[in-house]
Amino acid sequence: MSGAGAYTSGPLSFMDIFDKMCFTVSSAGGRRGAQMGTFDVGHPDAMEFIKAKRENGRLRQFNLSLLITDEFMQAVRQNGEWKLAFPLSRKEYESEQPDLADSSKFVWREWPVHDKYVVNEHGLVACKIYKTLPARRMWDVIMTSTYDFAEPGFILIDRVNEMNNNWWCENIRATNPCGEQPLPPYGSCLLGSVNLTRFVHDPFTDHARFDWNEYREVVKIFARMLDNVVEINGLPLEQQRGEIMRKRRHGMGFLGLGSALTLLGLKYGSAESVKFTEDVAREMALAGWEEALELAREKGPAPIMTEQFTITSEMLRKRPEMVRDGLKVGDQVPGRILHAKYSRYMQRIAQIAPKLVEQLAETGARYTHHTSIAPTGTISLSLANNASNGIEPSFAHHYFRNVIRPGRKTKEKIGVCSFELLAYRELVNPNAAPGASVDAEKLPDYFIASEDVTPKQHVDVQAAAQRWVDSSISKTANVPTDFPYETFKDIYLYAHEQGLKGCTTFRFNPEAFQGVLVKEQDLKNTVYKFTLEDGTVIEARGDEEIEYEGEMHSAANLFDSLKEGYFGKY
Repeated sequence: MSGAGAYTSGPLSFMDIFDKMCFTVSSAGGRRGAQMGTFDVGHPDAMEFIKAKRENGRLRQFNLSLLITDEFMQAVRQNGEWKLAFPLSRKEYESEQPDLADSSKFVWREWPVHDKYVVNEHGLVACKIYKTLPARRMWDVIMTSTYDFAEPGFILIDRVNEMNNNWWCENIRATNPCGEQPLPPYGSCLLGSVNLTRFVHDPFTDHARFDWNEYREVVKIFARMLDNVVEINGLPLEQQRGEIMRKRRHGMGFLGLGSALTLLGLKYGSAESVKFTEDVAREMALAGWEEALELAREKGPAPIMTEQFTITSEMLRKRPEMVRDGLKVGDQVPGRILHAKYSRYMQRIAQIAPKLVEQLAETGARYTHHTSIAPTGTISLSLANNASNGIEPSFAHHYFRNVIRPGRKTKEKIGVCSFELLAYRELVNPNAAPGASVDAEKLPDYFIASEDVTPKQHVDVQAAAQRWVDSSISKTANVPTDFPYETFKDIYLYAHEQGLKGCTTFRFNPEAFQGVLVKEQDLKNTVYKFTLEDGTVIEARGDEEIEYEGEMHSAANLFDSLKEGYFGKY
């Protein structure tokens, strides 16, 4: 990019600055920084972004995700060429007068900003091609990076915008740090989760059941509570406060899905578990939109619902059914109609609750967005007795959490048991010793963990929920260290086929980093080598304790901390 006779060093160098700033701030407390870095797959620097975390210590305060377009996925499937390009400025066009019809030099693409760029009648922006390469070569780089370093994740950005309830007035390019809330500029993620384990009665028996009536009632009360939080949002910037008050979006989700399935005697990833997941997401959606109507009647709809919007040619291109309904460029339409009648998600709700959506179109909803499934790691541990995170199965039934402690340069290894194992020992096997080996217990076959679930099954569960979640879902498909790459590499293709908005994976790779959650067997099976100043090499298993600078550390966490520079350059 150029301007005023100068050239920038590209976006990655600016990300490095934010990374160091976040590290400096977070090092004073007890939590890692949380930033999301998203990057367009068609940007000229996309390959540098994909490979960024291969460098020790780089961008560690960021989660990284690629904005994947349908155009790119099509190029991958068809083994076509992929063009890395960036918008042509109006100033550059006027001075050089290039031939925009030359497809070897320019490509027309969706772009969130139109100011200062060349835009055609369909709302597409002229982008100058800087490099062309085989799409599958780029795909292989993406998937090997994901396999080795668990990043970048995928955000299927075209689907995010296509399914956005505010499709007519937002162009989303980023999410919150874990990916479950696609947000416009100055958007905020007001999140809350329902603990599914609380609705299971008679667990581990033939009479185990889920209380749907109580669940729906809790969802409605919780929706009212989250709506009240909008009033006391406490956001620091005026633009943020204006955004949340105008649209009143929140993201209600659930935690403990894996634990609840185990209590019900269902295997995570089975056909029965997929159906249960869809039922849970659908009932949360219906109850929430029923409450959105009641709240709108009681307190008024979100302000955006009563605003008038001018129909543009771009809106008609995205929603051809508006043309069939007789709408044309220049017509004025209230937000509640664009939201309830022409949102792709609300059209899905209308298939099962047509009268509800008709009433929402007439009255307007209290909020524009209702559901979003967060990772819930901290609240699952602290408030739900280590129920499984969000939509996930339990990571394992006995494992270690790497916890950041104020003042310590390495993470502290804490052993924990899953909620369902604790419940089983309390209700079924009270004679089990608190520290007993899980392998020694004869647990039912539905006691499975994340690595027992295939990548395809992970995607199937996520897709079942995504049908009824209007924002997105934070989910990680965990695979074993020795999981074959040839089987792994197609998971994102399958995720795209199943209608997901995003996807991430995790494979324990001791050479790359230590995850937050670690299995005991992985630590025992991994040997770390430490080279001292005199050249001596010391070897230690990952679970062995080592004294360094006056503190005891697990070998795995010490190796990771030295490699990442927390003790200075190693």
